[in-house]
Amino acid sequence: MFIGITYDLREAYLAAGLDEEETAEFDRPDTVQAIEDTLRDLGHQTDRIGTVHALAGRLARGNRWDLVFNIAEGLYGFGREAQVPALLDAFGIPYTFSDPLVMSLTLHKGMAKRVVRDLGIPTPSFCIVSDEEDVARMDLPFPLFVKPVAEGTGKGITAASKIRNRGELSEACRALLGRLRQPVLVETFLPGREFTVGITGEGKSAVCLGIMEIILKETAEQDVYSYVNKEDCEARVEYRLPEDETASRAVQVALAAYRGLGCRDAGRVDLRSDAAGRPNFMEVNPLPGIHPEHSDLPILCTLSGIPYRELIRRILKSAEARIGQQRRIHPPFGTS
Repeated sequence: MFIGITYDLREAYLAAGLDEEETAEFDRPDTVQAIEDTLRDLGHQTDRIGTVHALAGRLARGNRWDLVFNIAEGLYGFGREAQVPALLDAFGIPYTFSDPLVMSLTLHKGMAKRVVRDLGIPTPSFCIVSDEEDVARMDLPFPLFVKPVAEGTGKGITAASKIRNRGELSEACRALLGRLRQPVLVETFLPGREFTVGITGEGKSAVCLGIMEIILKETAEQDVYSYVNKEDCEARVEYRLPEDETASRAVQVALAAYRGLGCRDAGRVDLRSDAAGRPNFMEVNPLPGIHPEHSDLPILCTLSGIPYRELIRRILKSAEARIGQQRRIHPPFGTS
């Protein structure tokens, strides 16, 4: 099979003038290399495409692939993770991971939580702050937790994200609104254990790869799986495979959210327990990082005895089921 690879390299955006945090979600060259090496080891031919802009140019020149392995995050807007899937859908080319609807819905954490709540899946009470006037109208009990509504990799999350009073809330929301130029998700702070659940497949065939508990060391920013903690996870975080009843409940909540939101091929669901020990949905990542050693999903798989090659094979197997479901499109216009 001839497989294209779409991605955003962090070093390219840094060279263009973006800072470390702005580029936190983008990939390292060794991530792309690991994916390509694994795909070739599985018997496939590969073609590095790159960004959505490179993809658009290649499609306009008539290039086509049997499948695209997509890890491109995009740069701007709530639909940035949907850009590559939408473009490939327009040309009838199958790809790995979720479709444009799921990518856009889940990137906006507030919208995703509304759907999850409607499905009857436990998630902490929340509201969306779009301007400072929204803070004055809020009546959620303290402590609270604030984060950007549409970021990943801990961007915008620090020790100051745990909020104890209205003064801290106003200050934190003002700072995030000004710095990241997007709404702020404010939710009830859950004091319990934190988990992430790895899942592969789609719909009823979706299965849990494993569950990993995130335990912050004394050197970490406490109560938050923050940007700093994630960037220096080897020194600040302990990852452990739990095997108790709470972990089993967390897996069931994660699978219900993954299936209910329509995720496919692979993803990660993050959960935290409330004061009564009940796991709650926090967010889902339908385009999880897959650096072999630094990303949560491969770390989880390694702890669970699942080799990186097997993770990539399972992602491919799920995506391959969609090959042939769309008619391959060669538009007669707009390509010159």
